[in-house]
Amino acid sequence: MTQTTISKNGVTIRLPEERWEHITQRHQGLNNQKEFVLKTIADPERILDANEGALMAVRTLAQAKVLVVVYREIDDNDGFIITAFPTRRFNSLNKRRQIWP
Repeated sequence: MTQTTISKNGVTIRLPEERWEHITQRHQGLNNQKEFVLKTIADPERILDANEGALMAVRTLAQAKVLVVVYREIDDNDGFIITAFPTRRFNSLNKRRQIWP
């Protein structure tokens, strides 16, 4: 079942079950974090430019660890989550252009 959330730009962002399986196969620590992934899109601490027009929503997951959710807004009404992963690589994130706030 596809779940959705609303991005800071007011765009509905879809999380299809296939994408969720992709995410949890690669990052098993996120198995019980589906709501947190959706919340990261709706209420991020910051949004960064990703590759090829995608966006990265970032939110603290634990001390010295953040969750990054990569998503794309196709148009003003629709978008989808590409992937999500936990990271401690703040230097890598800080090299990207911050879009929000």
